[in-house]
Amino acid sequence: MAPQQKSGIAVGINKGHITTRRELKQKPSQRRAIGKRTQFVRSIVREVAGFAPYERRVMELIKNSRDKRAKKLTKRRLGTFVRAKKKIDELQGVIAESRRQH
Repeated sequence: MAPQQKSGIAVGINKGHITTRRELKQKPSQRRAIGKRTQFVRSIVREVAGFAPYERRVMELIKNSRDKRAKKLTKRRLGTFVRAKKKIDELQGVIAESRRQH
């Protein structure tokens, strides 16, 4: 939900001084794409090393539709919720891929 326009009044749901929002330039970390070589190397490492024990556990939780528990576990392991959501998306892709192959 986007913040509503400020009313200039000190009380109420839209309270606050009226300001204009600044358009911020994207950070390099937000616009950086993964190169072909990096993607290739990561795929080889994943193929050789497999999944970490917590990743296997998260995949089981996702399969059993325990998404909230999976997100909590992943967040504890990775530190931030954004990283956790990204990891869960990745693992859901892996699960979907394995279902397509079977």
